[in-house]
Amino acid sequence: MKKIQILGTGCPKCKKLAENAEAAAKELGIEYDIEKVTDINEIMKFGVMMTPSFAIDDKVKVVGKVLSADEIKQMLT
Repeated sequence: MKKIQILGTGCPKCKKLAENAEAAAKELGIEYDIEKVTDINEIMKFGVMMTPSFAIDDKVKVVGKVLSADEIKQMLT
């Protein structure tokens, strides 16, 4: 199972990234769990200073960008 993490305080960009991540995982048919990390102290533990950020299995992949579902699919495969 993939652990997909959206790092951000809940802004519209963070929500869009979460939607795109869920759509990508569903399209690929993989088992996944989406975790929204909204606590600023937890976000900082990832070494992230810009949101939204995207992580897979506790590894930050992209910082400060809303990825499309297609971009996320490439990272999940």
